[in-house]
Amino acid sequence: MPPRRRAPKEPFRERFPEYGKRIAVEDGIAAKSRRGDIGESWWSGRFLAVLQELGVGGRLDRGKTYARAGQVIDLAIEPGEVVATVQGSRAEPYRARIGITTFADEAWEAVEEAFARDSWYAASLLGGTVPDDLEDVFAAVGLSLFPTGAREMPMDCSCPDWSVPCKHLAAVAYLVAERFDDDPFLILRWRGRDRATLLAGLRDRRDDVGPAVTPLADVLDRFWTAGGPLPEVGGPVSNSEELLDQMPPLGVALDGVDARELLRPLYRRFGA
Repeated sequence: MPPRRRAPKEPFRERFPEYGKRIAVEDGIAAKSRRGDIGESWWSGRFLAVLQELGVGGRLDRGKTYARAGQVIDLAIEPGEVVATVQGSRAEPYRARIGITTFADEAWEAVEEAFARDSWYAASLLGGTVPDDLEDVFAAVGLSLFPTGAREMPMDCSCPDWSVPCKHLAAVAYLVAERFDDDPFLILRWRGRDRATLLAGLRDRRDDVGPAVTPLADVLDRFWTAGGPLPEVGGPVSNSEELLDQMPPLGVALDGVDARELLRPLYRRFGA
């Protein structure tokens, strides 16, 4: 009797037919981007780059569709993790999580000290702006602000898809990227330092290294009043920032930062 031939293996298909189509969500969190790429800033791009390295099949594209359709019910960015609930094709929504290792207090102290020593970073952060070269400060103290690979950003989802990231995790990541666009301080929160704590620590360190200044609120009544003749400055300057360096203390501060340092980013742009 001739041997029986094995039936050819059925090709792998990325589908779960028993679950059907996704269940629509009312008042879900929908991505602002309706077409093309999601994420506009350099920091959201750095975050999504890790996700794209892990992309499996068409899951990233389907995750983008989920994000735009509002399938994510809730999302929270906490120290060490992003947690979200995503509605799929089952009646019960899935729980998705994107983790990251938080920096120890000693590491954050080193970062805050580096911020405080550089008036550009201090003035920018205290003014509510995250500089484009923020990563350089972390690198200088031996840290990486963003994950350098998949092992540093563990992900899990309660859905039956074995791939990481699945479309539910991808949807969450795209929404996180938009959150980072809106508030880059959330990146620091994800790494373990919320905005209020970071700025409070930075102010304390600036008070230690900076000159004594008067809060702006205490001098508003005479802010526009002439204070006498301008002092003599040094010789020719090679760049606009040197004008600030030669300027005597103004005796005015905002959130503990001398007014001259708040003006420095503007002078740098003029000089450029």
